[in-house]
Amino acid sequence: MSSSYNNTVAVAMSGGVDSSTVAAMLKDEGYSLVGLTLQLWNQRRLAGHEGMPEQVQGRCCSIDDVYDARRVAETLGIPYYLINEQERFERDVVRPFVSEYLAGRTPIPCSLCNDHLKFDQLLVRARQIGADRIATGHYARNAYDPARDRWILSRPVDRSKDQTYFLFGLTQEQLSRTLFPLGGYQKPEVRELAAQHGLALATKPDSQEICFIPGGDYKAFIDAYLDEQGEAIPDTAGDLVSTSGKVLGKHSGIHNFTIGQRKGLGVSSANPLYVIQIDHDSHRVTVGSDNESLATAVRAGRLNWISIPSLEGEMRVRVKIRHRHEPAPATLRMIAPGEAEANFDEPQRAVTPGQAAVFYDGDEVVGGGWISS
Repeated sequence: MSSSYNNTVAVAMSGGVDSSTVAAMLKDEGYSLVGLTLQLWNQRRLAGHEGMPEQVQGRCCSIDDVYDARRVAETLGIPYYLINEQERFERDVVRPFVSEYLAGRTPIPCSLCNDHLKFDQLLVRARQIGADRIATGHYARNAYDPARDRWILSRPVDRSKDQTYFLFGLTQEQLSRTLFPLGGYQKPEVRELAAQHGLALATKPDSQEICFIPGGDYKAFIDAYLDEQGEAIPDTAGDLVSTSGKVLGKHSGIHNFTIGQRKGLGVSSANPLYVIQIDHDSHRVTVGSDNESLATAVRAGRLNWISIPSLEGEMRVRVKIRHRHEPAPATLRMIAPGEAEANFDEPQRAVTPGQAAVFYDGDEVVGGGWISS
């Protein structure tokens, strides 16, 4: 352990097997631990609202998860605190999520939550209780490189659990204060470690949904949320058109679509059609063939650099344009202050405004930004 840090670490405990195993591992290593859980969203809120399911199981940050996190803390004999950040979460994550969809973009709430809460407010709270660092159950690796004088974020051993795509916004200060103990493990090994430490949730299933959207139905959530807020859904009905401009039909609102979408387009065709473009100003939704959904380049703004201080000239990278996308070889360059463009070696499907473009050099995260086009 670096002499520049004290021995107290705040563990971000979600109530899942990963963060619970992290707590058990660090206690064995001799750290003084404090368990912290962020209460971000009332899981019963909007449940049963028109179009929304009554059941709330399967999502992270539920009341059951809080109970599980507290039980693990008691088992390990460490202090535990529940921190209410619901107001900030709604302001910095939920509201932007709704606004982005209404504007015809496809946002990533998990990245916003990491940037504004899990690696921002959590560090603030950790320091208030005397902890210099936080530890999380994210699958990523983090190490200081003295040659570059930079903290380097890298992909984990378990590629199927890689969460670096959602972490591209972390600053050097945040990376220097964060531990990712699971970066060198496969998920089955983590479950085995949990069992060895006597944690009752060793076999608990992973959460599969965005915490505030039961059933993964974005449209139903937006409708219910705006109704709860007493706000009308903006009228963004318009034309569904081909790439040649031919009107194929009408749609009821651009928030019902995302780039690359194939199902639920409301038009019939001999060949599959995909959403190619969503125009917020004209409310036009353009659809086309699979080949027409391919893009030769991606542009990104609001950049954050990790392995380099800034981009000078061109750089060969691999670019990930969504969480489950295999990083694609490309040449990266700056095209304007604060805006970069990556030209792919091979065209990529469904480049989606509102998502992130994350740049990799081998396993290292070079940096990333938010896709503009």
